[in-house]
Amino acid sequence: MAVDVERFYRKYGPMVLRRCKSLLRDEEAALDAMQDVFVQVLRRQETLHDAAPSSLLYRIATNVCLNVIRKNRRGPLNADEEFLAQIAGSDRPEDRVVTQRFLDQIFESQKEGTREIAVYHYVDGMTLEETAALCGLSVSGVRKRLRTLAKSGIAMQEV
Repeated sequence: MAVDVERFYRKYGPMVLRRCKSLLRDEEAALDAMQDVFVQVLRRQETLHDAAPSSLLYRIATNVCLNVIRKNRRGPLNADEEFLAQIAGSDRPEDRVVTQRFLDQIFESQKEGTREIAVYHYVDGMTLEETAALCGLSVSGVRKRLRTLAKSGIAMQEV
């Protein structure tokens, strides 16, 4: 049975928009990303299940925003953590370029999806269990990815 996309949009649209704003830090880009999320849901409505719609939409929104960030090379995702605040603190364009280059170098040697795991765990403050559930990995798999990432230079907290 197909999911009710209109109901999802009405009920979860504000949550998706908040997530997009949080990651993109740009109102217009967040609105575009939110629309992209629901376009993806619309395209796949026949194959999706509505068992956990908020988790599904949260994950799709995160992936859409990460793709926008990669495409536009916007810079750091979110400055909630102290470390992220330090590397993203400057408004000078040259500092943002250096910061983005630094993050790109760290994540280019990582497995696909590691940036998403880092955002869930370090920026959003999700537990290892919550991160694992959203990423379709085991807790030990998430822990291993974060340890590997920490060895690359992102050591924000003990894993």
